[in-house]
Amino acid sequence: MKDMMRKLFFAASAAVLLPLAAVSQPKPGAPRAADYQFTTVKSIPVTSVKNQYRSGTCWCFSSLSFLESEIMKAKGIQDTTRFPDLSEMFVVRNAYHDRAIKYVRLDGKLNMAAGSDFGDVLDVIATYGIVPQSVFSGMNYGTDLPVQGELDAVLRGYVEAVVRNPNKTLTPVWPKGFDGILNAYLGEIPAEFEVDGKTYTPVTYRDELGINTDDFVSITSYTHHPFYKPFAIEVEDNWRWTPSYNLPLDEFMAVIDNAIENGHTVLWGGDVSELGFTRDGIAVLLDPKAAKVSAGSDQERWVGKADEKSAAPATMKELAVTQEVRQEMFDNKTSTDDHGMHLFGIAKDQNGTKYYLIKNSWGETGAFKGIWYMSENFAKAKTLNYVVNRNAIPVDIQKKLGLYNYGKTNRPRR
Repeated sequence: MKDMMRKLFFAASAAVLLPLAAVSQPKPGAPRAADYQFTTVKSIPVTSVKNQYRSGTCWCFSSLSFLESEIMKAKGIQDTTRFPDLSEMFVVRNAYHDRAIKYVRLDGKLNMAAGSDFGDVLDVIATYGIVPQSVFSGMNYGTDLPVQGELDAVLRGYVEAVVRNPNKTLTPVWPKGFDGILNAYLGEIPAEFEVDGKTYTPVTYRDELGINTDDFVSITSYTHHPFYKPFAIEVEDNWRWTPSYNLPLDEFMAVIDNAIENGHTVLWGGDVSELGFTRDGIAVLLDPKAAKVSAGSDQERWVGKADEKSAAPATMKELAVTQEVRQEMFDNKTSTDDHGMHLFGIAKDQNGTKYYLIKNSWGETGAFKGIWYMSENFAKAKTLNYVVNRNAIPVDIQKKLGLYNYGKTNRPRR
């Protein structure tokens, strides 16, 4: 998710960097939360809303929120005081190490930035384990919330110098220097730690939580690759080249609904740079013939101008979405990998229109305190991919994807 130093930089930090009036004021033609009345149809328990603040780490915050809900479901945890709270910066730190190694191997022909992909989180946990937030906060540089512009720039500058290879042969110690920067900014990862009086390593703690990263699969829906086959989505933040299974649009959406119906949540990734995705908790796919996106600065695209007074009518006309429309948006770059969030429920508005409940990582902002209501049409068009527990996929679709008999421990629940 390419959210650092691009579109999400303004979205994630607007509440801090801009006057309140500029943040709360809707853009002309944008939907208003006040015009909607939502009724929850189904909601799966999630942990509290977090704040990625001034960091491009939505991919990590959303992934860990998703895994926290999976742990809660698997272990039957209902007491909110026992909800897991996993360390985002543990994942970020290890992901940056792996990315630097690959960046150098590819002679710098790789995106070395803060944004990343959900597969990054799963690979880090599979390789290195995980720790609780209380053990590794990553706030080693004097702020309470992540502010990582300097860290990102320093890390990139370091590996760029290594790639230039001034000695004509790389030394074996450059990765240690890179890790030294990470240790200085984020802290050293503990080899062992205690939770509730028991000693763990990151790997044994992962196993104690019951996280098996092979349980989770990424799903997408595009026509430039065959359906029912996996492929690596061609976006720069998918630097690990994680594959996603390709489904037709109707089945793509059916998996989401089946997951929620069966008590699983969904790790959502997609485009939020639309006029219909507001700062106060609404995401609708506006018909471009009914609303024009105003040209201007990147900041204005996200939060509007401070002196804008007009707002949208209560009835918003949405664009109808087909497989062809979705593909065109991907091909012409009007759908990009902007952001990652956590989908955990279904709701309806006063007109009976279906929406998905989405947990964001911008703090308790907006009309719904960090929760967004995303229309089904918006999800159809603007979801790049999502990750779901393979057991949440309908059996007939599992069979089409070749996932049905994936090991005894991963057989679908009946």
